[in-house]
Amino acid sequence: MITTVVFDLDDTLYDEIEYCRTGFTAVAELLAELPQAPSAGSIFSALWNKFTAGNRKNTFNAALDELGISYDDKLIDELVNVYRSHNPAIKLPQDSRDVLCELRAKYTLALITDGFLPAQQLKVKSLGIEKYFKCIVYTEQLGREFWKPSPTGFKKILQTLNAKPENTVYIADNEKKDFIAPNKLGFFTVQLIRHKRLHTSVSSDPDGQAQHVINEITQLPALLEGL
Repeated sequence: MITTVVFDLDDTLYDEIEYCRTGFTAVAELLAELPQAPSAGSIFSALWNKFTAGNRKNTFNAALDELGISYDDKLIDELVNVYRSHNPAIKLPQDSRDVLCELRAKYTLALITDGFLPAQQLKVKSLGIEKYFKCIVYTEQLGREFWKPSPTGFKKILQTLNAKPENTVYIADNEKKDFIAPNKLGFFTVQLIRHKRLHTSVSSDPDGQAQHVINEITQLPALLEGL
């Protein structure tokens, strides 16, 4: 019998690329204030083109090089901080809201999310989802070594909610890190493949794949009923 449903955040409850969009907008607005800088729109386009072309690690450097804006490590660090600390203009999709409303009437809900703490907290606040969860684990608070695929955050949820793994389902998106720990702990695992998801790599770990796969979050309630 399923009693507890645990959600990942990014690319599970909403499209993470929308967060990225608002982050690059904040960065572009800052850069546009530099002397002789292009417009914020031009800067955003350069950043967005680099990011969506697959440059996820050196986006700022590559865009600034293209724009001819001089920079040093101090400026890059400032841009990273602006990106991570901006107040994101993101909204919870209606289908996610409907599913959370439906499920919290039947199950105990929890959330676990990796990432830099202020950024993840601002996402949760902007999406307005705290009310749905009895437990939220920000793995950054436990220590960066406890980001997924560490089992520590999942164990904390079980302990906090007095839940058993065999009665718990975990829903997430990223095969490379999300399902290894809950699979080993004995959770049911579900991969939600959102159309706009950022992480599409497959896992070589034998415990990396979810036990079930869905393409719409609206498929989740029926799946849970069948477990």
